[in-house]
Amino acid sequence: MRIALRRHSVLPGFGLTMGFTLMYLGLVVLIPLAALFLKSAGVGWEHFWSAAWNPRVVASYKLSFGASLAGAAINAVFGLVVAWVLVRYTFPGKAIFDAMVDLPFALPTAVSGITLTSLYAPQGWIGSRLAAMGIPVAYTPLGIVVALTFIGLPFVVRTLQPAIEDLEPELEEAAASLGATRLQTFLRVILPTILPALLTGFAMSFARGLGEYGSVVFISANLPMKTEITPLLIVTKLEEHDTVGACAIAVVMLSASFAILLLINLIQWWSRRHREA
Repeated sequence: MRIALRRHSVLPGFGLTMGFTLMYLGLVVLIPLAALFLKSAGVGWEHFWSAAWNPRVVASYKLSFGASLAGAAINAVFGLVVAWVLVRYTFPGKAIFDAMVDLPFALPTAVSGITLTSLYAPQGWIGSRLAAMGIPVAYTPLGIVVALTFIGLPFVVRTLQPAIEDLEPELEEAAASLGATRLQTFLRVILPTILPALLTGFAMSFARGLGEYGSVVFISANLPMKTEITPLLIVTKLEEHDTVGACAIAVVMLSASFAILLLINLIQWWSRRHREA
């Protein structure tokens, strides 16, 4: 006679833990977000549309989404290189370089913004040399891309490192023994394996850039219709006591962020199915 054994769990049962989970998520996440949507819905569709889609706001959307996309794309390329070097090679000071990847996580965003601005300003150490070549960085959209690239790099590197660690070097050696070039090995052996992790890191970096404020506000100069990002515009609306306008813009950004998070989860689901297959 087979006796069913209950699985021992350190935490309380499912009912109690699920209740605490729902209560915590409701108080911290769901209720504030619901209040945001209700505040926007109460003003009517016409007012909401004029507040969320006037030319100044649309210009900030284009800049925020465009700069975030550019920063995430740059990180997808160079983050892959950094992750590959940190996983596959041993060299003096490797632990220090590995720790430096997390520096954007540890630094307050305002400190990052001030540091980048001082470096890339026309009188800065790097900015003066680029300005001499006719490439202004600070107080331009390019400066925003630099800031978003800086804060988004850890997402790509930390997402790719486990995938590269699981990649067996024997597969590359087998491809080389069969006559494959380095490019063919990368495109046909390495890239398909790490692609889900790369896409996840790209999406996370993109989502992080959309909501970034502190590291961008100093380097962007905050010029309406030119270098004004959407998070700054939301703060400006609140300072002008235009709560409805701020909520309307926030709803648009929240919807975009939710769509990106959904995409990340779909990529992770596809990645798990890909590994199981």
